[in-house]
Amino acid sequence: MSILKLANRAVVLAACMMMLGVFGARAADPYKIDVILPLTGGAAFLGQGERQALQLFQARINKEGGVGGRLLEFVFHDDQTNPQLTVQTTDGILPEHPAVMLGSSIVAMCNAMAPLLKQGPFDYCLSPGVHPAPGSYQYSTSTDTHALIEALLRYFRLRGMTRIAFMSSTDASGQDAERGFDDVLKLPENASVKVVERQRFNPRDVSVSAQIERIKLANPQAFIAWSTGAPIATVLKAVVQAGLNVPFGTTNGNQTYAQMRQYKAFLPKELYVPTSVFLPHEGMFKLDPGVEAQQGKFYAAYKAANLKPDNMAALAWDPANIVVGALRAVGTNATAAQIKKYVASQTSYPGINGLYDFKSAPQRGLTVKNALVSRWDPAADTWTVVSQPTGTPLQR
Repeated sequence: MSILKLANRAVVLAACMMMLGVFGARAADPYKIDVILPLTGGAAFLGQGERQALQLFQARINKEGGVGGRLLEFVFHDDQTNPQLTVQTTDGILPEHPAVMLGSSIVAMCNAMAPLLKQGPFDYCLSPGVHPAPGSYQYSTSTDTHALIEALLRYFRLRGMTRIAFMSSTDASGQDAERGFDDVLKLPENASVKVVERQRFNPRDVSVSAQIERIKLANPQAFIAWSTGAPIATVLKAVVQAGLNVPFGTTNGNQTYAQMRQYKAFLPKELYVPTSVFLPHEGMFKLDPGVEAQQGKFYAAYKAANLKPDNMAALAWDPANIVVGALRAVGTNATAAQIKKYVASQTSYPGINGLYDFKSAPQRGLTVKNALVSRWDPAADTWTVVSQPTGTPLQR
């Protein structure tokens, strides 16, 4: 055989090896994670913000090399803020036997999903108002609503506001908040707090003027209204129309730039939102170095995209980060049980919302120590931190 033929064969062999390498690389399919969100309907503010956060997170992770050599890909499903559609969507995903999934974003939706998850997959609900059963496959994001209410009441009380009016929606989110409010009132430190009026409303109500008038007559020093998404606009309009000029507190489910801009004409003068410690707090207090480092990466990702993160970003970012951390630790072939075991074993996992300890706080990892109170500043077009973690007012 001539030298020329040998050379030609070598070239062909090399080309074949290169092609095999390319096909091998293509064989590593993306690691897909199904995400159920309310991208339309009354809670679309939540779902749209959380989808944006997950897309930014996905880009960051893939820039770092992905997960176990595979690109990360979130697959989004819209439940239209409807629990029945959440169940239908979940039923459609389960036959694929995924190890992990994320969503949904509202208490009613996550509660509807829970019975379907008894054998997995590992699901991270993006609502802090859900309280999954210890040891279950469902986890709940951020600081829970009861801790948020505790921080908010502490802030009002320590500022001398002890006559409180409370209003909640009749849906699952409002019912959870009412239970949390009652539990927090039982704390010895709140013995001086008096609930001067308590009202409820249906999220579908087009007016709550009658309830607000009763609250105004009770002469509260502060008013807390707990409902997420479009229904809170109905409450805010009635508050302004009634001239109820007292500090107003609400859930961090409404801590979105989109809502603040849309509701600009009827926002109360003092709008307070209890939230997690993700907000900028330089010069006010310091958190665990690992938490501060995670927050730095989080804000850098948003700055690079020329975007401003709000609580919707915070609700989605840490669950994605924790799930990816688990997959990198136990492998992309891990089962739901292996992922759950890994997450449950973490006692100092740094996230943007705090240092997670899943042994001390099962299914969540965070407590009131990771909650603070913020106030909407229309001039700065952002929320400013007004308390220490746990809700103690900052010393000015």
